[in-house]
Amino acid sequence: QVQLVESGGGLVQAGGSLRLSCAASGSIVSIATMAWYRQTPGNQRELVADITSSGVTNYADSVKGRFTISRADAENTVYLEMNTLKPEDTGVYYCNALVRTARSTWSPFWGQGTQVTVSS
Repeated sequence: QVQLVESGGGLVQAGGSLRLSCAASGSIVSIATMAWYRQTPGNQRELVADITSSGVTNYADSVKGRFTISRADAENTVYLEMNTLKPEDTGVYYCNALVRTARSTWSPFWGQGTQVTVSS
């Protein structure tokens, strides 16, 4: 099986920065797209940013120019650098990865989520 473990969330003042990390482990053959989503109470989980295995990135309009997604394939890790944080960035951030497992099947996996709170 595959596990994704996020870290780096916390409480920060508006205008501050945080860096999230997500490390994948388990029966991994390869990882395609990795992504970060966030969810606030009463709302659906929304895509924040994703990055393909070739390094092509995609961002939600609300975070463009402030957030940067990157990955370290040797460590099966994806990062989200968040700068100029706003109160509306508050939410639970989830890591997602499309993984080819040792069973040679592609499946999406999710982390447990990490809370980000931005105070005004």
